[in-house]
Amino acid sequence: MNDHEFRLCLEIDVVQLDFWVEQGWLIPETSRGQRQFREADVARARLILDLMGNMGVNEAGVDVVMDLVDQLHGMRGTMGKLLTAIGRQERDVQQRLFDSLEEVDRF
Repeated sequence: MNDHEFRLCLEIDVVQLDFWVEQGWLIPETSRGQRQFREADVARARLILDLMGNMGVNEAGVDVVMDLVDQLHGMRGTMGKLLTAIGRQERDVQQRLFDSLEEVDRF
């Protein structure tokens, strides 16, 4: 969705949106010089609104939360790649890997 549609959907003004983009909390794609937002951007913006509006989190706090969200997303991607790599191994290797992970999980 474009800039205008995004702002209407979230009931925010251009100043708020520009600030969020400047802070790196939202990173829209650009097409023909126009910002384009995805559903993931809508979810991030709703989180920002909830943090700042309903929970009273300041800008520094939002920055920390958004960084943690990005780290979590990165970890999910890495975990998916790890599981794919393990799935390509022979059964006995898979079992040894999973057994090793269970030992780590106990701590």
